[in-house]
Amino acid sequence: MPADLRARYGGRPGAPPPELLGASPTATRMQELVRRAASTDGAVLLTGEPGAAVDAVARHLHMRSRDTSAPYVIVECSATGTAPGDRLLFGMPPADAATDLESVSADSPIAAARGGTLFLRDVTDLPAAAQARLARIARDGEVRIDHTKVATGLRIIAASAPSIDADVYAHRFRADLYRRLASVRIDVPPLRERAEDVPAIAARLLEDICDARGVARRAFTDAALTVVAALRWPGNLAELHAAIEQVVCESRDEMIQIEHLLPALPLDRPRAAFVPAGSLRDARSKFERDYITAVLQHNGWRMADAAQTLGIQRPNLYRKARQLGIPLSRATD
Repeated sequence: MPADLRARYGGRPGAPPPELLGASPTATRMQELVRRAASTDGAVLLTGEPGAAVDAVARHLHMRSRDTSAPYVIVECSATGTAPGDRLLFGMPPADAATDLESVSADSPIAAARGGTLFLRDVTDLPAAAQARLARIARDGEVRIDHTKVATGLRIIAASAPSIDADVYAHRFRADLYRRLASVRIDVPPLRERAEDVPAIAARLLEDICDARGVARRAFTDAALTVVAALRWPGNLAELHAAIEQVVCESRDEMIQIEHLLPALPLDRPRAAFVPAGSLRDARSKFERDYITAVLQHNGWRMADAAQTLGIQRPNLYRKARQLGIPLSRATD
């Protein structure tokens, strides 16, 4: 996920990031775990698929801590494999360092994060030696800096893919380090598992993007939000954010309609080269048929509710469904 997108996902100061919005059971569970984690100084493990805004959740936890002015240090663990030894995380401690505690240099991220938060992205990418040293620091709560014993006083927030359990089972990631990092584990669910939360998340993203670009706030129509919620969003929040930002850039209307969304949506397309299969009228009819069917399914085939979502009268919906060949055997008033 690009760094500029990470910074935007935090949203407005003091408010939870968009990833934490929603009222689904999954969202409610995540919100409770975040509240619980924010009230302690213990380590936190965040897991999420690519595109999930775990960075924003980590920063939110830090901002909910007792001292928001404390340092917040980010380490990209995937880069440790190319750094000489463990320098990226521990710096260059003295060659004659004592062995009773782990030694780090004064310019290391661990030293810089003392009293605050150390956020480790992609923690499973840490080399085995670095995992061992980090597990020892997490256990002792102390290090030596320039031969002086000091308390770290830091909270570790680590992020990983959901497959971290398999890494522990296969001994690619130390079990003792996992136990220390996962004193609270928060799994950030993919958007496809919380479709009912997507409208609230999308509406918040739209507001934040408008604010960031200095344009008047806009809103989605109910029909547009229904379309957004119906998609699976395999790229999660990053993909949703990119689509909404494209709409904001390309449209000047106050209300975001379906036609504004279509060019930005991740609709499934055939892998083969595109071959026209009919006229523009045929393509429009196919889209209308597929979309109206999706809205009917979303509303449990209740015609009154579907008509309200579509912004048309119920008799018009019946007439349109007959014209498009949509079976209404399950429809109710």
